[in-house]
Amino acid sequence: MPGNVTLTLEAEVARFAAEEIRPFATHFEETSGIPRRLITRMGEIGLLGAVLPPAYGGLGLDCLAYGQVTELIGKACCASRSVLTVHTSLVGETILRFGTEEQKAHWLPLIASGEKIGAFALTEPEHGSDAAGIQTSYRKSGSDYLIRGKKKWISLGGIADFFIVLATCNGRITAFITERDHTVTTVPMTGLLGNRGGHVAEITFTDTRVTPEHILGKEGNGFTHIVNAAMDYGRYSIAWAGQAIAQEALDNMVSYARTRSQFGLKLGQLGAVQQLIAAATVKVHAGRTLCGKAGLARQQRDPDAAMETIIAKYYTSKTAMEIATDAVQVFGGNGCYNVYPVERLFREAKILEIIEGTSQVMEGIIAGFALKKYYIPST
Repeated sequence: MPGNVTLTLEAEVARFAAEEIRPFATHFEETSGIPRRLITRMGEIGLLGAVLPPAYGGLGLDCLAYGQVTELIGKACCASRSVLTVHTSLVGETILRFGTEEQKAHWLPLIASGEKIGAFALTEPEHGSDAAGIQTSYRKSGSDYLIRGKKKWISLGGIADFFIVLATCNGRITAFITERDHTVTTVPMTGLLGNRGGHVAEITFTDTRVTPEHILGKEGNGFTHIVNAAMDYGRYSIAWAGQAIAQEALDNMVSYARTRSQFGLKLGQLGAVQQLIAAATVKVHAGRTLCGKAGLARQQRDPDAAMETIIAKYYTSKTAMEIATDAVQVFGGNGCYNVYPVERLFREAKILEIIEGTSQVMEGIIAGFALKKYYIPST
């Protein structure tokens, strides 16, 4: 494995995913959530602090290594992978970048160990892609601040011990770190298409009191700095999440095609099935190249790193959906039955085309980039 993942860690993560996650992925959905003890185990292995510096209890993995670890977990279970996307990337990396020394010293070791679980509270009932239009508000109360409003679709919101919450005051959006207390209430969201095991919840803040020390970054820079940076971290994780689903769907498609017989032949001997497998293989290889390019650009602090991340996220989320759909087709009726993993992969793949920026939002950003970069002036 490229990057600075040691063979020992790679083997440990692969074994952990195979033995403690994969066999229970459907059960996590049916019981409405991955168990806290599994998150604790992820902390013990070092996954929750994978990209955090060793000084804060992390492993200090580089971008490529972190992406590949994310893929190993994501192949086994999307909900378990979402812990890395939300708790480690959206929350942990954002605090690492914008937190004060006191905030980092307090929160990052707790994040790395899993003693405290964090969630990123941005999306609202009426505001998803239009993050700048959030309605959750805050106001001064003496030297403190009071936060009031509702958030929705918050992964890990049902079990989080603390939140990075975005709120607005007179048109200025600020990020606060707030802990769960009697003025923060959560309601689990059920009936979801995907991420059923991710403890997705609605969160209500009712005059939740925080001090100036709870501000993350500077007052008023919540959207321009915190949100944009957090979305970048999240998109990189989701790029590898899409790659994980695509690879897992291809693995299952090939395995089923080699063992299932129809018309006296193995499915893998049928030309129509071979076409699906060939197309999926090319897409998986291309996705891995794009994820690797994005990871390398991030490590090298390339000015185009964020765009490479967006391109990778867009591509792998689209191809995950395409390959999962084809996998269901190869499985036939069995592909519509949750005894087989492709049913879950199909549902989870669709979620990736929506979260951390819909495919349509990504297309607009990519097109804007292309219109500038690839323009040839007339001579």
